[in-house]
Amino acid sequence: MSVSTDPLPISETRPTSADVHAPVDLLRFNTCGSVDDGKSTLIGRLLYDSKSLMEDQIEALERSADITGGGQINLANLTDGLRAEREQGITIDVAYRYFATPRRKFIIADTPGHVQYTRNMVTGASTANVSIVLVDARAGVIEQSRRHTAIASLLRIPHLVVAINKMDLVGWSEARFNEIRAEFESFLPRLDIKDVKFIPMSALNGDNVVTASPHTPWYPGPPLLGHLETVHIASDWNLNGFRLPVQWVNRPNNPRNEALHDFRGFSGQIAGGIVRVGQKVLALPAGITSTVKQIWTLDGPIEQACCPQSVTVVLEHDIDISRGSMIVGLDELPGAGTEIHAKVCWMHPRPLQRGKKYLLKHGSATVQAVVTEIEHRLNITNLEPEATPSELSLNDLGEIRIRTARPLFYDGYAANRLTGSFILIEQGTNATVAAGMLHPALELVKPEGTDYAI
Repeated sequence: MSVSTDPLPISETRPTSADVHAPVDLLRFNTCGSVDDGKSTLIGRLLYDSKSLMEDQIEALERSADITGGGQINLANLTDGLRAEREQGITIDVAYRYFATPRRKFIIADTPGHVQYTRNMVTGASTANVSIVLVDARAGVIEQSRRHTAIASLLRIPHLVVAINKMDLVGWSEARFNEIRAEFESFLPRLDIKDVKFIPMSALNGDNVVTASPHTPWYPGPPLLGHLETVHIASDWNLNGFRLPVQWVNRPNNPRNEALHDFRGFSGQIAGGIVRVGQKVLALPAGITSTVKQIWTLDGPIEQACCPQSVTVVLEHDIDISRGSMIVGLDELPGAGTEIHAKVCWMHPRPLQRGKKYLLKHGSATVQAVVTEIEHRLNITNLEPEATPSELSLNDLGEIRIRTARPLFYDGYAANRLTGSFILIEQGTNATVAAGMLHPALELVKPEGTDYAI
């Protein structure tokens, strides 16, 4: 079937130009660390030296130099957009920047270093493939270094870069670099991070950011950009068990186009696994199985798609599926239940208390929920739980139990970061008050006896 006008979403993993024959990877990374470790300066240097800035951006930096940089260009101003950030010289909000090289596209999240903005750090890092923890070579490993590394571990970020910054201020000492590295490696075994890279650099001067530095002949590895371009991320996505949270039902209903007249597809971003034409799938919560008839992207029909492509799936049968439903494969089924166990980061000035009712948004589904228990609060410094707190306050990390008004279909966060995460929304204000990471469900979906009756 040929379609002349296709309103379907495009995958973020594919280039938009029809002239490009091979997909270009998209890598998301965040920077974190203590105040004044150089996070915003590093991003500014990365954009500046990779020639990813427009002329008007460079001109704006030069105009603001006399105000904020003492006559010198302040690269941190590229990400510190709030007036309070520029005046205080700190990062408060998460700033996102985008750039590309011939090898990869990048989305950068510059996250705050202050303890009081932990919630912002969690938000910016929640979708990252790589987390860059900056360490001031003079101060070494401090509490915030451990805290942000621990949060990266809790968020299951697959790759970690420890950027030992301001090496120029310690005379490019290899001994100091090895000392900081050894201290990091003393507590890394307690965390679930398998890929760790240590890079000595000076973000202010550009050493080992985009190009290799002549000051570190003892460092055999690539500069930061070289590492980001080559780090293997294809296996970061969960390709075991197809998951498609339905975002909308695609009904073009174009009477002048026979192909679109009776078209009914289910659009969304694949959150896990691979789907193929002819594959048996299960629609939830309907509990009805069907077969994949067609798979569409902006470029037309394809035979198979995988996470994290955005697609429209057409099924063989007319099933009651709407936004909030999920289409899954039959090989590895998700969990299901109304009793939810999860880790959360509390993001609101009003504390979390037992018995409070919220809206829980999971994928494209939103359900009523009530917090039934606060099991413990996590001491982020030593990763030890503090049992049975009465509440969780702003920026606290803890474990809670939730009861939902109707069953949730989900995976454990360790297995799938997309279908294993959720947010809590305060009713009435619609404020996002918490981000959560789900533990595996006690029961799986049972598809027996759900075949579609033709």
